[in-house]
Amino acid sequence: MMRSVRTTLTIDDDLAALLHAEARASGRTFRAVVNQALRDGLLREVEQDRYEPPVHDLGIRPGIDLTKALQLVGQMEDEEVVRKMEVGK
Repeated sequence: MMRSVRTTLTIDDDLAALLHAEARASGRTFRAVVNQALRDGLLREVEQDRYEPPVHDLGIRPGIDLTKALQLVGQMEDEEVVRKMEVGK
């Protein structure tokens, strides 16, 4: 069983009204609704800290250093010029 700590909170009137309405609608106690609201808010903040951006395959050849993008573009342009010369364009 989880240990409880008794404390006094001053809750804004608009939030208290929302909490009381939720308690009535759900049939739970005011205390249970407040605890769940606090738990949800605190856990959501922790989950937001764990954001991982999506990963996409850029189709870059192994060994290409993207920190030197201008050099990469130059090499690609050179390769295209050589290819066109070989084809006869």
